[in-house]
Amino acid sequence: METAIPDLVTLRPLDEELLSALLATAVAEADPREVMPPTEEDGPAGWTEPRREAFLRFHRSRSLGPEPAEDVYAVVVAETGETGRVEETVAGAARLVPGPEPDTVEAGLWLGRSYRGRGVGTAVFARLVETARESGAARLFARTSTANAATRRMLTAAGAEPERHQDGTVTAWLTLRRPA
Repeated sequence: METAIPDLVTLRPLDEELLSALLATAVAEADPREVMPPTEEDGPAGWTEPRREAFLRFHRSRSLGPEPAEDVYAVVVAETGETGRVEETVAGAARLVPGPEPDTVEAGLWLGRSYRGRGVGTAVFARLVETARESGAARLFARTSTANAATRRMLTAAGAEPERHQDGTVTAWLTLRRPA
């Protein structure tokens, strides 16, 4: 499997243009349950028009409004295309939101299927850690499921200590700076 070069992975603050590209990636490469909170919509699985609208509404309300609740970034991967030219693609999203304790942030990310297992997630997480540290946060919190072995490995490699819970979740804390 091809490996992405981490230096070609960037985080760009989400804006309306990137939000459109992010939705396109989500529709093409992810299940709605992987990339947004559940909607109350009944009906067929997959990306129905109401789910697409809910995805846009969710991001606009959380990160593009006048008082954003979280910092959301488009994960942009630059790769050499078939023509030999470097092409940039929105591969997923990453976020930092105030954490459950003072001086903490919670990190989250999702990637389209074709970007998983290529080192992109590890590069994104390193950039989230760097951004959180620069913001002055003392600790970073992350959560995943016990089924997500790749994320658990990534958290452990970054120095976090994942803790499994009976409900099937895994939480992890990473110290960013020592207390004064």
